[in-house]
Formats: sequence, C-alpha cells, structure tokens
Amino acid sequence: MKLGIDLIDKHLDYFKGKRVGLITNPTGINSEFKSTIDILKEKTNLVALFSPEHGVRGNLQAGVQLDTYIDEKTNVTVYSMYGASKRPSKEALDTLDILCIDLQDAGSRFYTFIYSMAYAMIACAEENKEFVVFDRPNPACASIVEGNILDLSCRSFIGYYPIVQRHGMTMSELAKMFNVEYNIGVKLKTIDMEGYKREMYFEDTKKLWIMPSPNLPTPDLTIIYNTTCIFEGTNMSEGRGTTVPFKFVGSPYVNEEEWARVLNDLKLPGVYFRPMVFTPVEYNKKYSKHAFEMCRGVDVCITNRDIFQAVKTGFAMLDTVRKLYPNDFKVNLPYKEGMKCMLELNTGCTYIKDMVYSLEEQFRIIDEDTEKFKRVREKYLIY
Repeated sequence: MKLGIDLIDKHLDYFKGKRVGLITNPTGINSEFKSTIDILKEKTNLVALFSPEHGVRGNLQAGVQLDTYIDEKTNVTVYSMYGASKRPSKEALDTLDILCIDLQDAGSRFYTFIYSMAYAMIACAEENKEFVVFDRPNPACASIVEGNILDLSCRSFIGYYPIVQRHGMTMSELAKMFNVEYNIGVKLKTIDMEGYKREMYFEDTKKLWIMPSPNLPTPDLTIIYNTTCIFEGTNMSEGRGTTVPFKFVGSPYVNEEEWARVLNDLKLPGVYFRPMVFTPVEYNKKYSKHAFEMCRGVDVCITNRDIFQAVKTGFAMLDTVRKLYPNDFKVNLPYKEGMKCMLELNTGCTYIKDMVYSLEEQFRIIDEDTEKFKRVREKYLIY
C-alpha cells in the first residue's frame, strides 16, 4: 500500500515552476518515515508551512491557539490555522501558487483537521490558488458509516458541514465532496493512495501510527473517539489525562458497578462496559476536568469492532448516566455568551442536550441519517 505522498514523483510536473505551501504536522511522513516537509522542500519550491490545531510539530494540547512563527528546522515561515483565524490569510496565500495538505485524519466529524482543509480550500478558491491533497487512510475504518447529520444551527469548527460523526471517508474523498456538494469550487487535485481498501483498519495498512494529536496515542482510540468525545460537553471526564483518553468515562458521583450493569443490560453490539475507577492528571489548565480526583465510571471495551456502533453507544452512555444521576450530571455551559454549548456542537443537534427523544428514537434518527448521508457520500468514494 502506498500513501499519497509516496507517489509524489509521479506528479512533479504539476508542481514545476510553482510556489508551494503545505498544511501538515508530524503525521505527514512517507512510508520510509521521511517528513512531507522535507520531501516537498527537496522536490518543489516550498515557501510556507501552515499549522492546524496541535502545531506543525504536534506538541500543543487541544484548544491552544497559535501565532505565526519560524520553523527552526527548515527556517520556513509557519502560518497559524488555529488562532484568531482558522483559515490561511490573503497575505499568506499571496506568497504561493499551490497549497497542499498532508494530515492524518481521525475519521470523525468533530476532528478539526477536516475543517482546516475545508477552510483552506475556501480561501484558495477565493484567491484563485490550487489545492492538493495527499491522501491517507481513515483509521476508524472507511467502510463503516454511522451518526446523525449535523444540524447547521450547531455549526462550528468541530462540525461545519451536514455530515455524520463516523463518516467513513478519506481526506481526498472528503475534499471532493466538500468541493462539489458544498460549492467551494477550488481547483482541486488529489494524490490518492495505491493498494488501499475501505475495509482496512489502520494496522492492516502496515504504516507507522503517529499521534495526530496528544490524546489519540493509538489508532484503535479513533473508533472510541466517535463514542465518548461527546462527554467533553459535560461535567464528566472523557479520560483525558489518563493513558487511554476516550476509553474511560466517569466522574466522582458515579457508581461504576451500577452504570456498567445498566449499560451491559442494553446488550449493545460489539461492546462490554467494565466498571472502572481512574484518576486523571491535569493535561490542560483550561480544559482539564476532575484532575487528580478519583473518577468512577466505565472502561469501554470493544469486543467486535466490525459490529460495534460507536455513535449509538455514546448516545446510550449519555442517556443512561444522566437518568441515573439527574442531580449530579450537568451539561457544561457555552464558553461564550450566545454560543451553543459543547454538547450541542459535538452531537450536532439540540435534541440530545434538551432530552427531546427517547433512546430508541435517537437510534432511529441515527439509522435514518446514516442512510441519507451514505447516498451523498457514495458519489465521492475513490476506493
């Protein structure tokens, strides 16, 4: 199997005589572990780097904003795409002709890298610049699709287009869909993988996993990320500050045996909930929850990932815990007045926060929306 960047030599004529910019981070490497930054610097006229969330070197926690700086290793200017603005500026784009992207996505609607790509595509369309995607695998498996379609009233940088949580698409496929379906209209070129199959999990690709962000240390966590990331918007820990973020969920007020029993009684496919006690450390002064407090909850153990329903499982966890502990469970307030709260942004709707539907009705919406999205998605699949 070959990554998009592995195939650069077949496409060098496209870059000839053009000034090149690159959106990347440490995940941007070829199959011989060489940085895409170094490859493009050797083979093209690389003039600018652009940093998504977590930084070009991947050393920043979630939510930490960036300013323009000089990359010490290459002496190339790095422009932020995660600061006051989340898109390349006109001034930055004026320095180049082609903007490329090479990032390892996590396979989830609320992972910001796909919107860094979308915002960059929009900016390039406005400034008549070309856009190139070096494609990479979807680590959460590109053959499994599930979720509710984002309500645009809950639009944000963790959910910008009406797609489902577990979209089952690669970056090249998403770029094609964004460009046509949502009328971006940029001059787009995708350098697609060879030998990639939709059914592959990340270990099947035989490629090196490099953390796309500090809280996704292993590729299997990208599957559970679609389950438990919604707890960001609550007063419960989603396992950040532990060795396995997103696998543990809990809070000091939970009875771990009780919650695990209720969840296991639902007999959700492909998952077992193990009672768990854990103590997160502080990972971020702004976002840490229950740092150094004993949290009681569950360890989400996937027993069969081919039938595991990540989004339904997350909604079930949320539905059960708020009913078990109605006096203790809280939805976090918005960060700023007038904004939607994080739970609405992560779930892509208001009806979960407001408890409008039963769990069975939530599952029905997921089934219906998944089928609707599949029909749109089908037109843009490459593999």
